[in-house]
Amino acid sequence: MRYYIKKVISLIMVLFLIMLLTFIAFQVIPGDSALSRLGVDAEPEAVEALRESLGLNKSLPERFFSFLSGAVRGDFGNSYQYGKPVGELLSARLSVTVWLAVLSIFMIIAVSVPLGLVCSRKEGGVADRIITMVTQTLMAVPAFFLGIVITLIFGLVLEWFAPGAYIAPGEDFGGFLRYMIFPAVAIAVPKIAMTVKFLKTSVLRELKLDYVRTARSKGNSERAVLWRHVLKNALIPVITFMGMVIADVLAGSIVVEKVFNLPGIGRLLITAISNRDYPVVEAGVVYIGSVVLIVNFIVDLLYQKVDPRVRIK
Repeated sequence: MRYYIKKVISLIMVLFLIMLLTFIAFQVIPGDSALSRLGVDAEPEAVEALRESLGLNKSLPERFFSFLSGAVRGDFGNSYQYGKPVGELLSARLSVTVWLAVLSIFMIIAVSVPLGLVCSRKEGGVADRIITMVTQTLMAVPAFFLGIVITLIFGLVLEWFAPGAYIAPGEDFGGFLRYMIFPAVAIAVPKIAMTVKFLKTSVLRELKLDYVRTARSKGNSERAVLWRHVLKNALIPVITFMGMVIADVLAGSIVVEKVFNLPGIGRLLITAISNRDYPVVEAGVVYIGSVVLIVNFIVDLLYQKVDPRVRIK
């Protein structure tokens, strides 16, 4: 229990530092939110009036504590650019990012675990060499380039989907899922290649340990040894990597969202940064920081569940 209390306190402290550093960073960089909204040809009186209505004429400590108190309540104020509550803007785009994450993570696990086990069982064989060659190649392919290739082949040539024609889940959920499969593949394929390599290396290391020889001497088949004994222990480094992947995708796959015209978190942040929309940016950074911290916390807990040798204090 003491471990969980310490971890929660640590999460709160890190989140506070993230909010503080984010707020300071966007006060230091040049640019004026009011001027960005009204345009460079706006009258000085109009700019000053807008700055006052947005609270930009207050001192830095006043603005920070106003932001901090609102964040604690889940209220990040209104967007300078859209004039809507920031929470409403984020929640509207969060479902897109979450679905993209769920689909891509499902693909990563469903494909990489069987391939990793095949490579480790048939090390040096034809299947291992082919899979290794393909995965080594795909690891070097950026997700955004893969997205462009998918758009070209499956969108323009085969016409399996209309590039850029995003379908909202409220309009047609089936069409939404069919469209989301393609950006999910663009995200998942390089991660699958890396996961296969991690899992193969981990399994091969475990196969050399004494407990595997003991399991074999008791009459267990190679399949039983692999699935019942080796895989559980070999998953430790894979869980670490998957934690980073999940945090990365949930934080918003900015370039992929741009390629496929997805109204996700990443795309909203890019627009907010370019427009000096500080409330949206600050809320987005807090969201990303929270996702990373919470995923890492869950990974720490999974360690002990997967491998009882790992103890938390």
